[in-house]
Amino acid sequence: MHIANHNPADRSHDPVSWTIADCLKATGGEIIGENTGRVFSGISIDSRQATGADLFVAIKGDVHDGHGFADDVVQNGVRGLILDRERIPDLPWQEWLKAGVICITVDDTIQALGDLARFHRLRSSASVVAITGSNGKTTTRQMTAAVVSQVFNTLSSRKNFNNNIGLPLTLFDLAADHQWAVVELGMNAPGEIASLAEICLPDIGVITNVGPAHLEGVGSLDGVMKAKGELLGKLKSDGTAILNADDPRVMQLAAKTKQKVLLYGFSGKAAIRAFDVTPTDRGHTFSMTLPGEDVCIELKIPGRFMIFNALAAAAVGVEIGLSPDRIKIGLENFQPAHGRMHVLDTRHGVHIIDDTYNANPGSMEAALNTLQTLRKGRRGIFVTGDMKELGQQAAGLHKDVGALAVRAGIAALYATGEFAPMVAAGAAEAGMETKNIITGDKKHILKVLISRVEPDDWILVKGSRAMAMEDVVWKLKEWADS
Repeated sequence: MHIANHNPADRSHDPVSWTIADCLKATGGEIIGENTGRVFSGISIDSRQATGADLFVAIKGDVHDGHGFADDVVQNGVRGLILDRERIPDLPWQEWLKAGVICITVDDTIQALGDLARFHRLRSSASVVAITGSNGKTTTRQMTAAVVSQVFNTLSSRKNFNNNIGLPLTLFDLAADHQWAVVELGMNAPGEIASLAEICLPDIGVITNVGPAHLEGVGSLDGVMKAKGELLGKLKSDGTAILNADDPRVMQLAAKTKQKVLLYGFSGKAAIRAFDVTPTDRGHTFSMTLPGEDVCIELKIPGRFMIFNALAAAAVGVEIGLSPDRIKIGLENFQPAHGRMHVLDTRHGVHIIDDTYNANPGSMEAALNTLQTLRKGRRGIFVTGDMKELGQQAAGLHKDVGALAVRAGIAALYATGEFAPMVAAGAAEAGMETKNIITGDKKHILKVLISRVEPDDWILVKGSRAMAMEDVVWKLKEWADS
């Protein structure tokens, strides 16, 4: 068995090459010109980073269309392009052919990107863990990779690459010596998880929870449940579903799952179970039931909800045969990334909880509960931005957050974004004095916050990714360290 470096990102891997025949077989595309037998060492969608050894796939993203940069990459030495068939008349393809460029045309370049990734996953000897859920996907993925990499050479998703562009880019990093890949699957609408699972073909599927996220695309919590459950329908027949025993909707999915099911949680139904939880200054200790023995875990991450993520990662470790000692080491050495319950201490004695990576109603409640635990009777302040993609329920759910903040005992609320008035209204109705409720743009709320903050305050900053609430974190930290 190959023992991997504990940080697989630090390893150097030999890339797997791509022939023209590989690309045509994967995509069903058509080649313009003659197949010269050229071999590519990688696949790129970024015109700024594509090298002469890469095959460039011209995709149309949210901001840029890669076809507009195709001539630039050719001028920079790229000699292979995958292009949308309908765009060919607008491009100088004949000049490219004269320069020795290979062009492959397809109906949809984003679909082709996924087809290439599926092809690469199938020719790899690695097995795949795919993780989805309303909350905790990224941290669970990172924890799982930390556990699995204790023994196996492991690839983990780049950043939060969890959509139909990001997942393929992760899978392209699969090298010949990788034994496991741990990826996350995100969604905004029905069918997306199924499509992503078709690309990565998971051996193990993890569902962390079902909560009110992406309601704009799926309409209801039952819609979220059905969308997350698409992962289970795409598991290999001999695969394993690792599911949260404490989530009623996830358990509904478990009852319908044909593959092996391994449950984790605090519930007595869970095979991988936590008990005897004790808070520490910046985390928790708890006992964890594993097959054959119990182990004590010291988790160095604030938030009781993080225990669920750790249990899911441990369950993956159990399923693939890791020893309790290896699982314990992987979990106890794990440190959260910036933006995910990351506590920043400052010279002025102000403590900032950076949880700005993303937000939905479930993660807001969990973060506020964590603030209440960490501050230990000291002043708690909540700085919040909008939660996105909640559809018609957005106003009411933002109002609920204001009320939750009051129940969590915070001293002051600072809200920005379209729904800041609803958060403020919820807090006011729950009994917070209006003088302690500040709304406005980020610059305004930060100015007021800095004028009022005191040493030993605990400040939670959170909002959806699109709100870029990390701007507040870093400007506040800069001030508090000055």
